[in-house]
Order: sequence, then C-alpha cells, then structure tokens
Amino acid sequence: MRRARFLNTLSGRFLLLTTAFVVLAEVLILVPSVARYREDYLELRLERAQIASLALLTTDDVISEDLEKELLANAGVFNVVLRRDEMRQLVLSSPIPEPVYASYDLRGASSLGLIRDAVATLLDTQNRVIRVIGRPVREGGQLIEITMETGPMRREMIEYGLRILSLSAVISVLTAILLFLAARRLILKPMGRVVEHMTRYAEAPEDARRVIEPNARIDELREAEDALARMQTQLIGALRQKERLAQLGSAVAKISHDLRNILTTAQLFADRMENSEDPAVKRATPKLVASIARAVNLCESTLTFGRAEEPPPRLQRFMLANLIAEVLEAEGPAAEAGGVDFVIDVAGSLAVRADSEQLYRVLQNLVRNARQAIEATGLGGTIEVGAGEDDGQWWIRIGDTGPGLPERAKEHLFQPFQGGIRKGGNGLGLAISAEIVRGHGGRLELLRSDADGTEFILRLPKSVGVVEVAA
Repeated sequence: MRRARFLNTLSGRFLLLTTAFVVLAEVLILVPSVARYREDYLELRLERAQIASLALLTTDDVISEDLEKELLANAGVFNVVLRRDEMRQLVLSSPIPEPVYASYDLRGASSLGLIRDAVATLLDTQNRVIRVIGRPVREGGQLIEITMETGPMRREMIEYGLRILSLSAVISVLTAILLFLAARRLILKPMGRVVEHMTRYAEAPEDARRVIEPNARIDELREAEDALARMQTQLIGALRQKERLAQLGSAVAKISHDLRNILTTAQLFADRMENSEDPAVKRATPKLVASIARAVNLCESTLTFGRAEEPPPRLQRFMLANLIAEVLEAEGPAAEAGGVDFVIDVAGSLAVRADSEQLYRVLQNLVRNARQAIEATGLGGTIEVGAGEDDGQWWIRIGDTGPGLPERAKEHLFQPFQGGIRKGGNGLGLAISAEIVRGHGGRLELLRSDADGTEFILRLPKSVGVVEVAA
C-alpha cells in the first residue's frame, strides 16, 4: 500500500523515470562497449596469428609439428592464411573440430554490423568455429585469415560486459541519486511549498494573511506563485464582495417588501383618480397607474430574485414603436431640461416577441444612461433609437452624442458594482439589462464608445427559447 502510494506521488514517478532512463543509458553504453571489445578481441587474434606466421616465414626450414601446435595455441586459432604478393598461402594449420559456422570480414564492418554480430555471439551458447578476415598490421600482406572458436571469446565478452555493467551501474546509480536529490531540492520542495500554501489558504480563504508571498528562484515556479497570489487576492475580494452583496440583497428585499405595500396603497388612490372629471387628471391618471404598476412589479421581481426564483420572461408579440415611445415619454421631461433631443428610427409596423415589461426596463436603463451622460457635459446632445429585423433576429440600437465611456467602465461594463458609468452610479443598470436580455436568448453589446458618443445594440432571436404567452 505504501509503495503504491509512493509511486502515485510526483517524487515516486520522477524516481521511476530516472530509473528507466538510467537503464536505457546502461543499454546504450553496454552494447556498443561489448561490440567494441569483440572487435578488439578478433583484431588481437589476427595480430597474434600474423606474428606466428611471420616467425615461420623467416626460415626456410620446415618447423616441427609440436612447434606449429604451440604457435597456433599461443595465437588461439586453428589455421592461418596469409596473402602476400597476390598469393594465398596456408601458413599454419591444424585439424578443425567442426565445419566453419560463419565468416566475418573486419575490413569493411559497420558499427551496426559489429553490434549485431556481438549480440548474436552472446545469445549463441554453443562453441562455434568461425572464419575471421582482416588486414595484416604494418603492411605485412594483403589480408590475413584465421579460423577460431567462439567459446573463449564469448566468455571474455561476458566477463568484460559484467565489469562494464558494474562500473556503469555504480556511476549511474550515483548520478540518479544526485539528480533525484537535486530535483527534489530545486523543484519538488518548492512545489510542495505551493501546495502547502494552497491547503492553508483553503482552510480560511478570506484571511488575507494566508496569501502566498512569491519567493521562488526558478522562473517557472515564480510565475506559478505570482499567479497563485493574484488568484488568492482576487478571490478574497470576490468573497468579500459576495458577502456585501448578500447583505445588500437582504436589505433590498426588506425595502422592496415595504415599498410594495406603500405602492399598493398609492395604486388604490390612483384607481380612484380615474373617476375624476378633470381632463388633465384623466390624461395623467393612466400613465400614473402604469408607472405605479411597473414599480409594484419591480418590487415583486426583486423579492423573487432574492429567493433565486425569478421566473423566465413571458413572451408576447407587441409593436415595438409603442413601447419605445412610452420609454421616451417617461424620460421626456428630464431630457428637455437637460437639452437632450430624441431621434426615433423605428417602423410603426415592427412587431417583436418579448416580455414587454422586462424590455421596457432594459430600454429605460439604456436611454437614462445616455441622457445622464449627455447632461454631464452641459452641452446638450442627441439620443437616437433605431430598430429593425432580419431573418434570424430583431435588433435595437441606442446611441448618444455623449463623451463616451471611461476605460474602467468598458472593462467591467456588465458586472454589478463594477461597471458604473457615471459618478455615484452602482453599475447595476447595465448588469440587470444584460441579464434580462440573456434570459430572452439574446445579447446586449457595446458597439462603440469614443469621443463622438456611445452606441449599444440589443439583439433578440426570433427562435422561441422560452414559454410564449398569447397577447
């Protein structure tokens, strides 16, 4: 269990990888070394055979059979053939215990071929007779050819390989240990520190004292610590803002509850005013009743939102021009006082499918923001409202000739309490408007905002995504 747990750690897996690469290095070192040793072994046998044959060629007398056997035994071969002056001469010979198994020419052997032959020699456990061809040393002829056994050569190759394996294993193990300790010191330990900070921070995420202080010396780890510190700082701010929003939501819910009761009483008095004979009162009463009804609906929606049970928009078809005219009429007195003119480009026959009360709130927010932006300049200006449709959507544009949005407002335009446009604003208007439009399956976008003014566009899809109610 402990072993499995260790192998699942970064340290355990790093150790496994280190071991695997050490074994690979052993193979890459051992196999070429053994192949080189086999080549040197064969070259040595050729050189000894050449020396023995030259000793024979220096005399014209026939050597005894015992001397010939001694020369061949010292050279470790059965036969020696030397080619000199285009003549192939069997210099020394003795009986061969079995037929020649294979021939190897060292004159043009490649590295890959030598490695292949060495591996084949190690894998073949039988004692074979082979023929080896090479070049004589010091130009002692054109070629020299010997026959020999593979058994002694294989034993010496194994002994040499074991020596190399032992030495390289000691070096590799020491290297692996040093590498593991260095990696643990330079990488794993700093990473463990980051994990420890994350664990401590998770225990009390609102405690600013638990934010990590970046001090890693490795660039990548320093970047990770910097990113973690930024994330923790942002999360602390978000948690504090969430707590304030929760408290504010509770307060707004209480205020909306009391305000709804007050507006209900005002609505009763407004209903009585409808019976008045005064022509001015008769004209103003329907608008007053409609405004109070919207205020009551807004309070009820606020209470519902506080319970996270806000209903989806109730879609119905209506003429958009009438709704826009109603919005502009409500903003008319304030706009006239601030020197703001309205330009309407909406076809009277354009009908949209939406929740009229919710869309009224969106348009009212956008128009009021535009009016307040123009009033802040003290120079007057124009608000243009246009609308149209294509095959897949309806669109409504609200543009003004105000001073444009500040950069901070652009960065957090649709975020509550962060995208405030004017001084003293809380940034809720655009956030609520964007949420309402998303509830319709559409989107609210900022088209432009510069020194010449600001322009928003509201897009509503024609495909039905929520419950539609007949008008």
